[in-house]
Amino acid sequence: MIDLYYWPTPNGWKISICLEEMGLGYRVVPVDIGRGEQFAPDFLAISPNNRMPAIVDHAPTDGGAPIAVFETGAILLYLAEKTGRFLPRDPRGKSEVTAWLMWQMGGLGPMLGQYGHFKLYAPEPVPYALERYGAEAHRLYGVLNDRLAGREYICDDYTIADMACWPWVVTNKGQGFDLAGDYPHVRAWYDRCKTRPGLRRGYDVGREVRTIGTGKPDPKTRDVLFSARRSLDD
Repeated sequence: MIDLYYWPTPNGWKISICLEEMGLGYRVVPVDIGRGEQFAPDFLAISPNNRMPAIVDHAPTDGGAPIAVFETGAILLYLAEKTGRFLPRDPRGKSEVTAWLMWQMGGLGPMLGQYGHFKLYAPEPVPYALERYGAEAHRLYGVLNDRLAGREYICDDYTIADMACWPWVVTNKGQGFDLAGDYPHVRAWYDRCKTRPGLRRGYDVGREVRTIGTGKPDPKTRDVLFSARRSLDD
């Protein structure tokens, strides 16, 4: 059994999708990031960067004590190696998938996150930030679009690289991107991934508390989400 410390955001969806695709048993432990639960001492012992998601594997392959893993790229690699699924074993295939996973971790996720922050959550418009992060988001969409030309998935077969990228591309509509018009290969891949039952189940985890794209948070919640404020009670 795996404990999934989770809230329904693009980064959270990566891991709930992965667990569903791999058919692993897991228990959701909600971490309400709007209320500052990511700063709780018990959670920091698992994820010292006070970011969800994180996992605790109570049945690691070495048969030893439970293993805690934080950072989504590390979690995806851990689960792929645990199950032997969605990550090639040969060095060329593995390096290719790992490279695209790191591309998501270092580029697509952070840049879409920053653009989304200034477009959807900033208390007032910041034109320079919108131009800077918007241009980079378009560039990254272009990179992904070129990669997917003639491919069904990012690395031909469906892998953890797709699981990492898809939840961030979910934000395209709210951020105002026209995938069909500007990035048709990304649009076709996005729709193709949506047909996977495991991905759909993982995306639905926590739907009842989902707030992404439903409006700007109130000032106190915004402070918890985007500053060093540790709870609504501070």
